[in-house]
Amino acid sequence: MRFDTKIGIVVRDDLAVWQRLNVTAFLASAVAGGRPETVGEPYEDGSGVTYLPMFRQPVLVYAGGLEDLRGVREKAVGRGLDVAVYTEEMFKTGHDADNRAVVRGVESGGLLLVGVAVHGPRNAFDKTLKGLPLHP
Repeated sequence: MRFDTKIGIVVRDDLAVWQRLNVTAFLASAVAGGRPETVGEPYEDGSGVTYLPMFRQPVLVYAGGLEDLRGVREKAVGRGLDVAVYTEEMFKTGHDADNRAVVRGVESGGLLLVGVAVHGPRNAFDKTLKGLPLHP
């Protein structure tokens, strides 16, 4: 099936594995929370046990350096795509309010990005993430 939109997450390539996974999970939740139409219906197994719904479409995960992430953020914002960010300072906080505060305390160009999520129309998405390698 071909979707009209794409979801992508770019994580910094110099992070520890646990950090990459953590950042990816948080950024995926941002897309799901900000764009509920990206989420499908709940699952149910043959025994009648229900499970939470997931994205209706694939999520592509990319890797890049700090400047790559800054470039993706800037292009995505400029094209009006949905964007979520995760910064280095967020590893030191303990909850959502503190996360928002550390992001609010830094101007866009100075964010020490470790992850960026992007959601939007295929064409603009492809132009925004062009040249980035998929995460190994």
